[in-house]
Amino acid sequence: MLRLSPLILLLFAINAFATPKITVKHQRTAKGFAQVQVVNKTLEKLICHVAINGHKKKFTLVAHEASTWYTATDKRFNHRHFSIWCNLDSLHNP
Repeated sequence: MLRLSPLILLLFAINAFATPKITVKHQRTAKGFAQVQVVNKTLEKLICHVAINGHKKKFTLVAHEASTWYTATDKRFNHRHFSIWCNLDSLHNP
């Protein structure tokens, strides 16, 4: 009977819930609107979402590429109002 150590099981569990490596950049436009850009730091294609104030944009990011800048619609929004999340494309399209 094969017995796995708890450390090996923990490593498998951590990898199962790992999220893709992305970088999020924030800036303001010349008119004062908050903007966000997502950079894919993996070798995989990602499916990403950027949401602010109930509006959500879905897009794909190829390996080591950056998204377009997504801009808020109100000057009162700042970088904390954006929600950004990404998953591997292979999870959505097996």
